[in-house]
Amino acid sequence: MTHQPISTPFAFDTEFDASGVVVQAAAFRPVKRAYTPLEVEELIARARQDARNEVLAEVDSIQAMALSAIGEALASAAPALTQVARAHREQSAELALAAARVVAASALDRFPAAPLQAALEALAQEIDASPRLVIRTGDLDEAGRGRIEQLCADAGFSGVVAFRDGPGMTAAAFQLEWADGRAAFDPDEAFARMGEALNSALAAEAGHAETLTEGRP
Repeated sequence: MTHQPISTPFAFDTEFDASGVVVQAAAFRPVKRAYTPLEVEELIARARQDARNEVLAEVDSIQAMALSAIGEALASAAPALTQVARAHREQSAELALAAARVVAASALDRFPAAPLQAALEALAQEIDASPRLVIRTGDLDEAGRGRIEQLCADAGFSGVVAFRDGPGMTAAAFQLEWADGRAAFDPDEAFARMGEALNSALAAEAGHAETLTEGRP
């Protein structure tokens, strides 16, 4: 026996009611085979606009990806840049301190009594009423002691000036002692304190409290 294929009844897309009024229009639309010049221009313009919109969307997407890549690169490079900037600040500060030390050492070699003179002028009111002022310095000859005595007189001190030798003290270093106090100056200690203060300032700027020399050999 042979099976007959199941037949499908023909169905109209457009439906009418009993009076002939269209109840549902057909969805079929014939393909347009011909276009007027105006319609062609409109189609071309629409195609160009669609293409432009697609290109702009692609450009926006590429731009967004590029900005994201730049942001990631900057984020990954930030720690290295921070380390470079910190090293640059440290080296610049160390160079400036070394240069200042050279200049100061040259000035102290030429004018070794300048720090003592400045101290006597600053302490004039404190030592004025003291009967005795003890000055401890490095080796001094008679001419050097005479100059210091004159500095004390110029500062207004009228008491007794007593000199004490300080073995190992540099020419510009000194110690002053009077009835109510004492004062001292040593170039090496002064530059050491300046270095510590500089390291502390750089460490504080970097966001931590330890000195920058910590951990160095």
